[in-house]
This record gives sequence, structure tokens and C-alpha cells, in this order.
Amino acid sequence: MNFPNYLSLARILAIPALVAMMLAGFRGHEIVALAIYVFATLTDAIDGWIARRKGEVTVLGQLLDPTADKLLIASALICLVDLGLVPSSAAIIIIGREIAVTGFRAMASSKGINIPASAFGKAKMGSESWILGALVLGPNYLGKLIMGGAKVGLWLVVALAIISAVEYFIRFGPQVISQKAE
Repeated sequence: MNFPNYLSLARILAIPALVAMMLAGFRGHEIVALAIYVFATLTDAIDGWIARRKGEVTVLGQLLDPTADKLLIASALICLVDLGLVPSSAAIIIIGREIAVTGFRAMASSKGINIPASAFGKAKMGSESWILGALVLGPNYLGKLIMGGAKVGLWLVVALAIISAVEYFIRFGPQVISQKAE
């Protein structure tokens, strides 16, 4: 196992601590939760970069990295729904998109088709990281105005999730459907 894979594993191992801190009741728990979330998000930003730069891309890393991403986002969203900060409909759409696109990419990969991240997909991921971070910090630290902006931003993430999924399916669907598995 190489360093980038350890970073992905660290992200997965940070998730229970994130969930515990998001749902904790002590004063300042949101700050601790945000610190864990930022740590996990930063490991996501650097693990793939290091792997590509050092030529350490592995099959394990190609599995661990997206799995860690999906688990982090889903866990944060589920906690935010539980805390009443995110509507369940938004969480269902975002998590459902992640499952659908991941499954579609796996199907494409089994047929030797690589589906690169699109501009909409990258915009979704970037805005999702920032918006979820703000929501993790919560209204006690952000105030109603900024929290209102974060909630509006969440619907931007939902729109980008839908647009990017539709884009992937339209752009690569015919090729994935028509090509036989390798």
C-alpha cells in the first residue's frame, strides 16, 4: 500500500469521527466536525494528485478513492438531514446521483471505456465540498444569512448533480450500451 492509498484509507477512517462530532451535543462540536471534514476533504484533494505525480496509481487506489469520497459525502449529508439542516430530498438526489454515476462508470470500465470527469462534475464536487463544509459548521457559527446562502448553494449542488449525471448518460450512454464487455 502506498502513501496516496493511506490518505484514502485515512479519509474512510475519519468518517466515524465526523459523524460522532456532527451529532455530538457538546459546545463547539461543530468546530471539531468541520476540522475533521476539512482534513478528509484535503486528503481527497491530494491523494490522487500525489499518485499521478509519482506514478503510484494502483487498482486499490482507484477503488479506495471514489469509495472514500462517496462515503464521506453520504455520511455528511445523512447527518445534516438528521440535524434538520438539509432536506432529505436534496440528500437523496445527491446520494442517488453518486450511486448511479459510480455504477455507470463501473459498467463503462468493464467495457474498456474511460469516463473522465466533466466540467459540470468538477463544479458539482467543488461546490459540494464548500457548501457541505459550511453546513457542517452550522447556524451557531455562520448566522442565519450565511446559512441561508449555504442552503441556496445546496440546491445549486443538486442542480449540478442532476446536470452532470444527465451529461454523462447522454454523452457516454450509447457507447456503453452498444459495446460488449472486455
